[in-house]
Amino acid sequence: MTHLLHVQRLPHGADLPLPRYETAGAAGMDLIAANPADAPVVLAPMERKLVPTGLIIQLEKGFEAQVRPRSGLAFKHGVTVLNAPGTIDADYRGEVQVLLVNLSTEPFIITRGMRIAQMIVASVTMVELVEVVAVNHTPRAAGGFGSTGLN
Repeated sequence: MTHLLHVQRLPHGADLPLPRYETAGAAGMDLIAANPADAPVVLAPMERKLVPTGLIIQLEKGFEAQVRPRSGLAFKHGVTVLNAPGTIDADYRGEVQVLLVNLSTEPFIITRGMRIAQMIVASVTMVELVEVVAVNHTPRAAGGFGSTGLN
């Protein structure tokens, strides 16, 4: 099923392409850096910065957009989305910006028009909290981080 996503281009992103699915089976659309052409964003090692996309999105109620790293940037350059996945709520109407961090030992330069992250639109399930005296137990119980082993 296809849903509509209303998108407003801001003046500093007017000449950039809209996000799109790069392949027929892609789950995410690539987000593009909308920094000025004469002002590349330089991410020093271990530095984090917000990178503008020049877009405002209007999600339908019951949906969110998740901003996730691009695997190629993460693997080849150590550049990733710091708060991955970043969540854009349905009622947010500000510019979509991507919080990038450089985990490598070399500076990384983000130029205008570079694909910097991917955005996935997903449905949201709202829940109602019900306080109980105790929750049901499972064989795993409180075992967490690494409790099921490596193999």
